[in-house]
Amino acid sequence: MNNNDTKRLSRLTAILTMLQTKRLLTASELANKFSVSKRTIYRDIKALEQAGVPILTEDGKGYTLMEGYRIPPVMFTESEANALITAEQLILKNKDASFVKEYTEAINKIKSVLRNNTKDKVNLLSNRILFRNNKDNDRTSNFLSTLQVALTNFNLVKIKYNSIETDQTTERTIEPFAIYSTKENWLLIAFCRLRKDFRAFRLDRIQNLYVLNEKFEPHKMTLQEYFDICKEKHFT
Repeated sequence: MNNNDTKRLSRLTAILTMLQTKRLLTASELANKFSVSKRTIYRDIKALEQAGVPILTEDGKGYTLMEGYRIPPVMFTESEANALITAEQLILKNKDASFVKEYTEAINKIKSVLRNNTKDKVNLLSNRILFRNNKDNDRTSNFLSTLQVALTNFNLVKIKYNSIETDQTTERTIEPFAIYSTKENWLLIAFCRLRKDFRAFRLDRIQNLYVLNEKFEPHKMTLQEYFDICKEKHFT
């Protein structure tokens, strides 16, 4: 498969997802979205139809999918969909840009499998929910998604970190252990090979980050055990 075929396959998949997310899409909208001509979109729509996707054309309005066609075959109740939309509005206020991006892409895929009447309702709800925290939509970090993958795959991570206590910048090689959030700031708990102990790193103080191919041995303790150890150190 050459590069053009790969791009087209990616575009066809994205068009299908968009058709499931929105009730109507015009050729002009799709052409602008993917920076291609409307003629290319016409060919893409025909290719999807030939592949068995039931695309309906509404004259003067655009393309839509036949009601009931879903990929994958997952259904949500209205209350479940509302919970997801409520969570979306909260996450949009999060300060880590990578987390917002990944969740937004995931929720768009979820919206694509909703029935049209439920889709209309959740879109209405999305416009009627507001969280006042982080009202300026500040993005102070962009590393959460990368660190999550490193944590679950036990990859060493090299970071350049600016300590809030000393205002000094050091390079560390760390073993990611856990991630938690407090007061809208994400913190990474990791074993620091420089300090030879566990440390908590604020993601907004990480200046640079690189995931290494080298693996580390998983730590046997649980997150609760870690907090218990910290509590014991604090009171002794």
